Amino acid sequence: MWLGRATSGVVILFMLLDGAIKLVPWPIVTETMDRMGYGSSESLARSLGAISLVCTALYAFPPTSFVGAILMTGYLGGAMASHVRIGSPLFTHILFGFYLGVMVWGGLWLRDQRLRSLLPFAR
Repeated sequence: MWLGRATSGVVILFMLLDGAIKLVPWPIVTETMDRMGYGSSESLARSLGAISLVCTALYAFPPTSFVGAILMTGYLGGAMASHVRIGSPLFTHILFGFYLGVMVWGGLWLRDQRLRSLLPFAR
């Protein structure tokens, strides 16, 4: 249970930071978005930050954590697809969303008995 909370906590802290820097948005955010082909739109950065924070809040709140994990998986999948599209390095950029997704679901599986009963990997 505690390992699941710690893993989920790391994901939550990272996603809160990610959402916060996009809400501002810092110049590094708009510059990176421009390099990825989305333009340097501050409104798009703020929208992505809001989506990130909503998904994170849903994931952090136990009754809605399953829905939050599903939404966060989609968000991270979009980030992975964006990195594939521009030819980013595989292990450091493209698969970072996968690593985070594994932590999202692993943390939830460890801290939520309902998910463990739905997906019983170990008996």
